[in-house]
Amino acid sequence: MCLRLPVCGRNVLLTSFNKIMDYIHAYLSPLGAITLASDGEALIGLWFEGQKHFGAGLAGETAERLLPIFDQADRWLDEYFSGREPDCPPPLRPRGTAFQQAVWRRLLAIPYGCTVTYGEIAASLGLPPGAARAVGGTVGRNPISLMIPCHRVVGAGGSLTGYAGGIQRKKCLLEMERKF
Repeated sequence: MCLRLPVCGRNVLLTSFNKIMDYIHAYLSPLGAITLASDGEALIGLWFEGQKHFGAGLAGETAERLLPIFDQADRWLDEYFSGREPDCPPPLRPRGTAFQQAVWRRLLAIPYGCTVTYGEIAASLGLPPGAARAVGGTVGRNPISLMIPCHRVVGAGGSLTGYAGGIQRKKCLLEMERKF
């Protein structure tokens, strides 16, 4: 199994929120437009244009705003798309249930250039073998793609299964990570 604990020296998953306004920012990647979202302090979303669950969890109102968190995210994405493994992501605050948070924390432990299966994630969380499907549903609803690396999760036997950003993007991301 290819899992590790994040080495950022801080807890990047924070679970509480009570904002009524979220902020958005556009980033143009080699794989298409990306929308980033923040509560003003941490990232709460990163979606490719047209991705499933795009904007899920955003507050009722959003506004485009230049924020330091978006500058940090842009630098991380620039490094990532240049083919280098980025350092720690900026502060992340995905919104989800306790189960979702647990699965997303496990995703953060998947090393750059490595893959794990849904079943391996379920086992690492102490879940029964049949829980791989529930893990898959949670991985598919990851609101902060790339930084919480859901693209590194594959089906049994290494098959490229669903990715909310599209299978072709998943394939490109995995190839890019293995190349460098």
